[in-house]
Amino acid sequence: MLKSVPGLLTIALSIGAIATPTYAADIFQGNGSSVFVMTNDNTKNEVLTYQRSHNGQYELRTRTATDGRGSGGTTDPLQSQGALALSGDHNLLFAVNSASGTVSSFHLLGGIPVLVDKESSGGAFPIAVTEHNYTVYVLDAGGAGAVDVFKADGLGRLHEVPDAKVFLTGTNSGASSISVSPNGKWLVVIEKVSNSIDLFPIHPDGTLGTVVNNKSVTPGVFATVFTPNGQLIVSENQPNNGTDTSSISSYTINSNGTLAAITQSLPTYGNGNCWNAITPNGHWVYVDNSATSSVAGFTVGANGSLTPVASTILSTLREGTTNLDMTVSEEGKYLFTLDSGSGAISVFTINSDGTVNPLGDIEGLPKTVGFNGIAAL
Repeated sequence: MLKSVPGLLTIALSIGAIATPTYAADIFQGNGSSVFVMTNDNTKNEVLTYQRSHNGQYELRTRTATDGRGSGGTTDPLQSQGALALSGDHNLLFAVNSASGTVSSFHLLGGIPVLVDKESSGGAFPIAVTEHNYTVYVLDAGGAGAVDVFKADGLGRLHEVPDAKVFLTGTNSGASSISVSPNGKWLVVIEKVSNSIDLFPIHPDGTLGTVVNNKSVTPGVFATVFTPNGQLIVSENQPNNGTDTSSISSYTINSNGTLAAITQSLPTYGNGNCWNAITPNGHWVYVDNSATSSVAGFTVGANGSLTPVASTILSTLREGTTNLDMTVSEEGKYLFTLDSGSGAISVFTINSDGTVNPLGDIEGLPKTVGFNGIAAL
């Protein structure tokens, strides 16, 4: 564990030592306009913070070390969604260090992450993290596969919950996604190898009950996101034995942890749909068709039903792009995709009808380095 941080004043004074601004501070809007990307570097993992300047362009503001090592690699080495995650109140940021077997936590000041703590993930090869009411769940994909549980304090220091670790249903099962229902009653984990959607009941103290293993009727499950009403949306990267084979489904969670389909296997009209992001108001969900370099969008009904936005494909990215993890800003105005192959982050404005307009790219990322994880304020 890192040395304890006694207060916010200490955190504020440490910003200069941890992350040096690239541009003059007075040109940035500060709060409410930050995009975070994890480098996943196998020597020195870092979080890159981009902020929007008064000219409307996102610029690199800081590089903040996680005090851990990522997996390295080229394109999508973690094969997960959620390697970088914000707390529900947007005061904390969490990052996994897969090669180190640790998770790092940051306190956000003016949209700038300040490293507060680093703890063992409790297992092998952590690939995703999520939080609900300051209970933090870390997903380990290596070995037996497990979820470990921590409590975060107000500064972001992590305290492991004793005897709270739970194991997945199989060894090296290809875990790829972890999420918590809005009411805090269910934790959902995807296991790709068995094509499973695992649901763990969450006890009042944040610990987990016995897993309920749901086999997806659609192949290629990868990532999950919840609607504000508690329906579960699942991205499905179906085997590429044809063109435009990927799909998306939505489910209701029954009281016993089984799933009831609402919309089943709706086409995304592309291949490689592995990531998704929902707007804060729950009206739209977007997916990355990474193998065909496109973004698709869907309207989410009050009951969780999905219908295409416009022609479903809302944007096609530059040739050679493998668009990976994606996120929506906290006010719901912007959509961001992490683009391997082109070395950029694509930025879109979200219109009132759910369509998107390209705002431009954040340039300057390496084209073939294993970046994974994106989050935004």
